[in-house]
Amino acid sequence: MSAARVLEFEDLQRVTGYSRRSDVERALRSQGIRMFIGRKGPWTTLDLINQAGGLKPVESDNYDADII
Repeated sequence: MSAARVLEFEDLQRVTGYSRRSDVERALRSQGIRMFIGRKGPWTTLDLINQAGGLKPVESDNYDADII
């Protein structure tokens, strides 16, 4: 399982080009990006952004010791 990179409010401000929290949230909603509201503002993950864009997460090839 890969660790999803968290994008915090400051990251989302840079990505969207908006500085106000309400504008950032509106931009994320309009793109279908799931977000969570934290103490410092909205946050999401890179995986959720990719998912909104139609990309599926890469399946890892983790095998149990039983295959040996």
